Amino acid sequence: MYYTLGNTGLKVSRLALGTMTFGEDWGWGTDEANARQLFDAYVEAGGNFIDTANLYTNGNSERMVGKFIKDRGIRDRMVITTKFSYNTEPGNPNTGGNGRKNILRSVEGSLERLETDYIDLYMLHTWDQVTPAEEVMSTLDTLVRSGKVRYVALSDAPAWYMAQAQTLAKERHWEPISTMQLEYSLVERNIEFEYTALAKNLGTSIMVWSPLAGGLLSGKYKPSEQGGEGSGRLATMANSGNPVFDRFTEKNWAIVAELEQVAKQVNRSMPQVALNWVVNRPMVSSVIIGATKLHQLQDNLGALDFEIPIELQQKLDEVSRPEVRSPYTFFESSSQMQTMIHGGVTVGDKSPSYALETLVQGS
Repeated sequence: MYYTLGNTGLKVSRLALGTMTFGEDWGWGTDEANARQLFDAYVEAGGNFIDTANLYTNGNSERMVGKFIKDRGIRDRMVITTKFSYNTEPGNPNTGGNGRKNILRSVEGSLERLETDYIDLYMLHTWDQVTPAEEVMSTLDTLVRSGKVRYVALSDAPAWYMAQAQTLAKERHWEPISTMQLEYSLVERNIEFEYTALAKNLGTSIMVWSPLAGGLLSGKYKPSEQGGEGSGRLATMANSGNPVFDRFTEKNWAIVAELEQVAKQVNRSMPQVALNWVVNRPMVSSVIIGATKLHQLQDNLGALDFEIPIELQQKLDEVSRPEVRSPYTFFESSSQMQTMIHGGVTVGDKSPSYALETLVQGS
């Protein structure tokens, strides 16, 4: 099944193939032969959405993606996402960041490595704190009008910046943001405070990265068997100082323990349940899955083949609920402040059935 990406006509797989592991340049990942096997398995399962970046494995991820697509002759079938932001020439400040000079430079490099004349979805990788949203969006619009890019997106930027960028695009008739790529999982739900509503109200969507929390929810770490120990990448990188790998907390172990129990009850693997949970969250259009082994990818691809019973969903929701802090405490539906605002009566938005669902059945 395919979803349209945000408020566009672009149809993408609900599970996108992440290719940050394509290449061994960073000391972990997979070689070209194994990467091709993973790519082929994804395509043969019906997948059409590929996620890469000029940063990944020093450009080798893009090179492999381009080569694999060209070898199979399936460019028109595939939707390629790539990104810019990170510096590729240390010491030169204009070979990184989100200014016009680097965007125009980066797109040419990505086109060359991908062996294509257009990029389906071109994405700002990370907010650089200095480039105005006007400069980013006007430059991306220029790339769409030139034919080098089809759609544009932002990743890992503050909600206010994304809202400003989308508002500018709509007011000035520039190409709008089709999706926001953000971290989201059972152990990282903070985007729910701002970005879910932003996507709904400004006509975009959410594309999820790290749905398995860097491997914490992958089944490598089972409290019932290992008491909170494991041998995966998180264990190796636990003391690296990188917050992305700082996952071993008391709350997270409680989430993993509940996930393990739910997986047993539905007779599915832990990663399948974790992926199923996040892919069905509001405003999520696609979830990126990555793997270094074929059996991991095949297991992940089975995440859409079942439904988690409501009572078990509620258990996962409750154990993973993020702490609500000010000012968001004022906006909780059950808060005293909201009761005071509405005079003690029940007030609600329109039900989901208010908007007609569009579902085109395949043959």
